[in-house]
Amino acid sequence: MYILLISIVIGLFVAMLFVNVYFRVKVLKSYRKLIKARVEFGAAHLFNKEKMEAEVMPKYPDMREEIETFTSHIQYSMRMATVLIALITLFGAILMYYR
Repeated sequence: MYILLISIVIGLFVAMLFVNVYFRVKVLKSYRKLIKARVEFGAAHLFNKEKMEAEVMPKYPDMREEIETFTSHIQYSMRMATVLIALITLFGAILMYYR
């Protein structure tokens, strides 16, 4: 049981690293396109769709798809990282209990 839990924790850690690198590459591609087009918006716009629609999209209608791709990748990577960190913490707590 102990070796299985260690394997799961190591596997989740590797998965978290892979997901992080994968989405970092995707986010950087979108980010480069937005920088070249000089699109500017703040962190508040990333997490508030109504604010993004009202303030940023009218300024950059031709970059709408890239902005949406960028924000969805950022949000998804944060969700995945949160879930994986919670799982790693849970399995770490289980390992400490069984030790």
